[in-house]
Amino acid sequence: MGADAWDALFGGLPDYGAILALVSNSLIAGAVLGLVGGLIGVFVMQRDMAFAVHGISELSFAGAAAALLLGFDVITGSILGSVLAAAIIGWLGARARDRNSIIGVLMPFGLGLGILFLSLYDGRSANRFSLLTGQIVSVQSGQLGWLIAIGAAVLVALLLIWRPLRFDSLDPQSAAARGVPTTAVSLAFMLLLGLVVAVAVHIIGALLVMALLVTPAAAAMRVASGPVSVPVLAAVFGFVSAVGGILLAVAGTLPVSPYITTISFVIYLVCRVVGTRRDRVVRARA
Repeated sequence: MGADAWDALFGGLPDYGAILALVSNSLIAGAVLGLVGGLIGVFVMQRDMAFAVHGISELSFAGAAAALLLGFDVITGSILGSVLAAAIIGWLGARARDRNSIIGVLMPFGLGLGILFLSLYDGRSANRFSLLTGQIVSVQSGQLGWLIAIGAAVLVALLLIWRPLRFDSLDPQSAAARGVPTTAVSLAFMLLLGLVVAVAVHIIGALLVMALLVTPAAAAMRVASGPVSVPVLAAVFGFVSAVGGILLAVAGTLPVSPYITTISFVIYLVCRVVGTRRDRVVRARA
């Protein structure tokens, strides 16, 4: 390993404690995002909406880039972009075919706008780069309260609509027949998802949000199937990925996103191997 690579990976070890204190805000925000992202990711998987996460993140990126260009609060711009995308997808994309078409239209539009705004921005290049790949020092003290409040609000709202949302996610036809307001539930879920994506953009970047909103839930579903065990495991996997990634990133100078995505991917691989072996044992016994 060359000297440059060593510095990039472990150059901060001598001052690890001091650096960790500087990124305590990001550590707290990452923990909140990991827990909430893991929980909401279960419904993302059940509703087959992983593609929607990426589509929302592109408009969230555009909103954040516009706010950066105009000198406004980046979190506010990110939230506005996410909520707008979520509302459009939730309102117009009732059917899977329509939803995928709308997302396919929104993604390049949002990414193009974001790139345009960043190209016009003449400030620090690190600010532009962090919107795409995340940055462990991007969460300021004033922003931490907003991120925690958003995460708490999403968690409370998710718990309030948990039963009808789960029913609609697993069997939408039966849910509609039993009087569940499926349109309202779907729109509420999309708005909650938009808020979580807006938070994720500031921790892991717009391009890699699925590492915390899809992969932990996908991993949990490989090793569990219960209505309680899957959300709990997904939240734990999301927490470990986010917090573990930040703790590792502090040791070097690389962005936080490669660490978070790698931990999340390794967890998924392990769960997939465990799930495959368990299925083989069950079939052999049968």
